[in-house]
Formats: sequence, structure tokens, C-alpha cells
Amino acid sequence: MKNILLTFVLLSSSIQAGVSANVSFTSDYIWRGMTQTDGPALQGGFDFESESGFYAGIWGSNVNFNNGNGQELDYYAGYGFSLGELGVDVGYIVFDYPDSSPDLKFEEIYLGFSLGDFGLTYASGQDEAPDYLEFSYSVGDFSVAYGEYDDYGENLTIGYGFACGQFDCSFGYYDFSDDGYGADEDGVFFSVSASL
Repeated sequence: MKNILLTFVLLSSSIQAGVSANVSFTSDYIWRGMTQTDGPALQGGFDFESESGFYAGIWGSNVNFNNGNGQELDYYAGYGFSLGELGVDVGYIVFDYPDSSPDLKFEEIYLGFSLGDFGLTYASGQDEAPDYLEFSYSVGDFSVAYGEYDDYGENLTIGYGFACGQFDCSFGYYDFSDDGYGADEDGVFFSVSASL
């Protein structure tokens, strides 16, 4: 982990214009309507984006699945472009859990579209990982997203984002409906983040 962070720091010194960093604290790490920590999480990452639309990055968070695993590291790369007013984003992401036993690592190819305030994202799970489909809509500081996760369930997330001093803050509500996965969750969470 330290070597990866050092690599991105060195990259940022040579290609400063295309590299950014982010860090956040959340009262609960919610992903696709399911808690990943059942409590607070400290998260952060580095991103590189070129003028051509290519991007790549790494992002990490603490997690708690009650199986000895304590961290998640995501690696991703993609390409974003526009077709008139339609925004298109295609990429590949690896969800890695280095401490997990059994190994929980999985990968997805994703395709996203945005038109005005509307968004649609489809993630194709690789090597028998489930697929995910999400619809989203935002107006002003409010956002809502509905997702369907194969073999797991459906989720609804409602968020409100606002500036708090030099930071970006948000409140969120999430609800996950089980499809045989063995979980039915709902709750609220608060996040504060900063970008560099």
C-alpha cells in the first residue's frame, strides 16, 4: 500500500496537471445499498485524467465483513467522451480485498451514460460475478439512485450534498431489499470529503 501511494505521489510531481487526490470520512461506508463497514470509514484515492478522456486511479477504504478482512483497494481505468449532449463512460475496475479469506476479489466492465441530470450505469461482472444496473437523477444539491444487483437485491439511495467550509459534506439515506442474499438494510449516513 505504501509503495502504491508513493508511486502516485511521484507521478503527481511529474504530471501535476492530470493528477488529483481525494480523502473522505463517512459515518458508514455504503455501497450499492449495503454497509461495508457497519460503522465509520476513512477513504481516499488518487486519479489521473488526460485531456483525451482517458483516466485511471486507485481508491481505498477500511471495511468490516466479520471475516478478518479490514481493507478494500479498487483499481480502475476508463475512457470518457461525449456524443453531442450524451456523456459516455466505459471502463474496467478491480475490487480487491487483500486480507479476505476466502478471496473476495472481483472485477467489472462498466458502461455509463449521462444526459442532463439523468444517469444510467451498467456493470458486467467478470468470471461469474453478478451484474449491476443503476438509474440516477440529480437536481441541485439532491440526488437519487436506484440499483438492481443480480442475485443480491435492489437498493435506493437519496443524498443531499452541500459545502461545509473548505470541505464537501453530504447526508444520505439508503435502503436495500434482499433477493435471497440474506440482508435487508436501511439507514442514514454522513460524509465529509476534500479533493486536492
